[in-house]
Amino acid sequence: MNLLRDGLAMLEKTSRTFFIPISRLPNGLKEAVTSAYLCMRAIDEIEDHPHLEGTIKAKLLQIISISLQEGVTNSTIDTISQRLQSHSHLSLPDVSLRVGEWAIMAPPDIAPRVWDATAAMADRMAYWSAINWQVHTEADLNCYTFSVAGSVGLLLSDLWSWHDGTKTNRSEAVGFGRGLQAVNILRNHDEDVSRGVDFYPDGWSSSDVQKYARRNLDLAEAYTKALPTGPVLNFCQIPLTLAIATLDALAQGEQKLSRTKVLSLIASLTTSRG
Repeated sequence: MNLLRDGLAMLEKTSRTFFIPISRLPNGLKEAVTSAYLCMRAIDEIEDHPHLEGTIKAKLLQIISISLQEGVTNSTIDTISQRLQSHSHLSLPDVSLRVGEWAIMAPPDIAPRVWDATAAMADRMAYWSAINWQVHTEADLNCYTFSVAGSVGLLLSDLWSWHDGTKTNRSEAVGFGRGLQAVNILRNHDEDVSRGVDFYPDGWSSSDVQKYARRNLDLAEAYTKALPTGPVLNFCQIPLTLAIATLDALAQGEQKLSRTKVLSLIASLTTSRG
């Protein structure tokens, strides 16, 4: 079994946007970021599952969290899979069922940091699932966006530092994640409300959430501008560029950024680097 090959295939299947920058990372960092992305995607697919009740989502997420906290080795992958397969009637996606495989993909000296981040996020997602994502204040919104995205910014900063010593501003890293998540909240608002979930604080309009997103994307821009030329900068520019373009499109009344525009922006970024 070639885990990296399988991981990249799953990455391309689940996110063509991130497949390009991740697949171009140098060896070692590529495995670490692929592992982190797929582990996070595994739990995200459970949190966002359209047909599961919040209490069931919380139970599944806690199973993954506890399994990762126990430690992951080749011999324990089957244990994690079996724990999830016992709920096979729930039709969990393959990326979630194979979370144990994604967890051991990262190099051994950084893999525990990926497990720690994924386990912590799974616990936070379990909490939000159990309370049906009740957001009433800006503090609640800050808590949620940190839980599922700001903390990812911190993990990636740790991966950059582990790989080549790249130093980043950690507050800006949190803002990076928060900004991306705020754009997702805006883009998916109607769909979320239709399933009984509203991430807008009480009394907030889309304009208020757009301002919140822009404040955090300003931090993301500062974070990116401070990065040295190289694979980390290349990686960060794509989601930031797409988030800003999406926010601009939403502000102009468009429902989302067109697929053609997405591909055009990615192509312009990758072409400019030769």
